[in-house]
Amino acid sequence: MILVTGGAGFIGGNFVLDWLSNQSSEGIVNIDKLTYAGNLVTLKSLENDARHVFVQGDIGDYELVLSLLKKHQVRAVVNFAAESHVDRSIHGPGDFIQTNVVGTFHLLEAVRAYWTELNGSYREQFRFLHVSTDEVYGSLSPTDPAFSEKNPYEPNSPYSASKAASDHLVRAWHHTYGLPVLTTNCSNNYGPYHFPEKLIPLVILNALAGKPLPIYGDGQQIRDWLYVKDHCSAIRRVLEAGQLGETYNVGGWNEKPNLDVVHTICGILDQFRPKADGSNYASQITYVKDRPGHDRRYAIDATKLERELGWKPAETFETGIQKTVQWYLENQEWTEGVLSGSYRDWVKKQYS
Repeated sequence: MILVTGGAGFIGGNFVLDWLSNQSSEGIVNIDKLTYAGNLVTLKSLENDARHVFVQGDIGDYELVLSLLKKHQVRAVVNFAAESHVDRSIHGPGDFIQTNVVGTFHLLEAVRAYWTELNGSYREQFRFLHVSTDEVYGSLSPTDPAFSEKNPYEPNSPYSASKAASDHLVRAWHHTYGLPVLTTNCSNNYGPYHFPEKLIPLVILNALAGKPLPIYGDGQQIRDWLYVKDHCSAIRRVLEAGQLGETYNVGGWNEKPNLDVVHTICGILDQFRPKADGSNYASQITYVKDRPGHDRRYAIDATKLERELGWKPAETFETGIQKTVQWYLENQEWTEGVLSGSYRDWVKKQYS
């Protein structure tokens, strides 16, 4: 089996579902702390699937992680577990340091203890894949080339700083102890099961509810958008054939200003769920004060991943965003289940 951490979150949950739909035999041990963004409903289709073993737990729990590794004879670890929202990291950075830095340290130590005891081909074939973000590289100007794996780390938020620290730990455990690691740094993901604090699901759900569509500043912050199922396929490929100790940037080749993304979503909703009064959803756009330290542009150069491992995304932004909007229209029961009172209070605080 493989061990997936954070496998009830957005990207981790999609990866678990994607992995088991593409595998007939190799199962998953899924450990997730089930904080606000972890949602077992995402994994409801696996309730009776013996290939999926779910454990509620913390990656910082050394003894628990080590026992799972041994019990299930894990041959690879894919680490998604992280606090991942920039806005939340600004309001409460402590949780990000605890999970992303301290938690990653304890996880690495448990994995190292397990790997050290492996013999022969089991030891040679073992992998630890650490999933990270393009935000560790900082911000780009409109004319800068996209981030490559050679860009220096220049994190600008508590979130990105904590992820940068975790990346450094993973690298150090490889160079110091020989742990067979791989690291991926991805651009902004979107798609099904995305927790509705992030831009795309927030806009979809607010639009349908007749609420304002909050845009930070002038809305010209540029991001490279990656459909989550493309990200899952990239991770599978890196796990399969990546060179030990290497970093691979994963991007969608889809640079879009936030305002353009919002207008695109509004246009799709106008087509598939027109408003009763005949008005368009873009009329709900509202500009709010920009957040502190907001990076102006991210862009990923994923050439290395395509050149060395033959991977490239299957979806364009246009095809991926239409699939995403349609998923939310068809799965409103899922979204209603995650919209707790505490979440609504947080959104009100953040965007009012």
